[in-house]
Amino acid sequence: MSRLAGVSIKTVSRVLNREKRVAEATRAKVNAAVASLNYRPNVAARTLAGHRSFQIALACDNPSPYYVYEMQSGIRDRCQMDGVRMIAQPYDHDSERLLDDIESLVDASGVDGLILTPPATDYPEVLALMARRNVRFVRVSPGTDLDLTASVFIDNVGAATAMTRHLLALGHRRIGFISGHASYATSTQRLEGYRSALDDADIAFDPLLVRPGDYDFASGADATEALLALRDPPSAIFAANDDMAAGALSVAHRRGLSVPAQLSIAGFGDDAVSRFVWPPLTTIRQPTRTLGYQAADLLLAGEFKIERREVPFELVRRESTGPLRSAGSAAG
Repeated sequence: MSRLAGVSIKTVSRVLNREKRVAEATRAKVNAAVASLNYRPNVAARTLAGHRSFQIALACDNPSPYYVYEMQSGIRDRCQMDGVRMIAQPYDHDSERLLDDIESLVDASGVDGLILTPPATDYPEVLALMARRNVRFVRVSPGTDLDLTASVFIDNVGAATAMTRHLLALGHRRIGFISGHASYATSTQRLEGYRSALDDADIAFDPLLVRPGDYDFASGADATEALLALRDPPSAIFAANDDMAAGALSVAHRRGLSVPAQLSIAGFGDDAVSRFVWPPLTTIRQPTRTLGYQAADLLLAGEFKIERREVPFELVRRESTGPLRSAGSAAG
């Protein structure tokens, strides 16, 4: 390859390892030779030479398959740029073996770094383990010790505030909220945004309008049944993720309620389900793939440092929300 590119073997090595001190013209020659020879780096050889595994791991626990897929895709996109392999390790946040599972992952694979997703991002025992093992790691959407580690996130409070304001602007005053699992910081943050928007509109917070969920379809349906059974039910429901919003939508259909004429429903995430249900969900677009990409980018940086990267969200208006038409029409 060095002969084809007309450069030294050392220069080829610098280009393949993405070192910065290489002239762009020289880098282009080496990359052209790589493409011409269809070269693929030998990970084992690189590991022996550089005392690195050229692998990073994702430890993920989320009831939404779409979230997991998008997170993995973003990380993989960034890893491919550096010829690094991604290992995905699911975990159960309620398991007594959580710490052992994460430590075993680090020991067995010898990964160069780890990406943690909620809720383990905020578990003190996990953070202590990472510090004790001196492993590079990046947290996705942490809610505690924000200056402790590198992290990527969206403004969950601001996003939930924006969605609640959207419903308020449509005339809704009794807005139900379905929260996520209590162990997720995102659940608390989104509830905070909901309450903030109500406060700004001088609407008293009604705890009866808030129901717990588990970030899955079934819990969204159960919470909706409880909300619609109230003496004064909500005219709109905001669920803290799209799977729960889809569960709310199924209850509305089963009860014969027209969405959004009789009940507006909004979600959070812009997962695939938000576009496949009817009517399509108004939701907050959380760019999960971008979060994964940015987390990997922080982890693979030549000089690892504590940095917080915020990824913008977007309010996506679809057909599941509309103007308030008649108070109490959602009762069943």
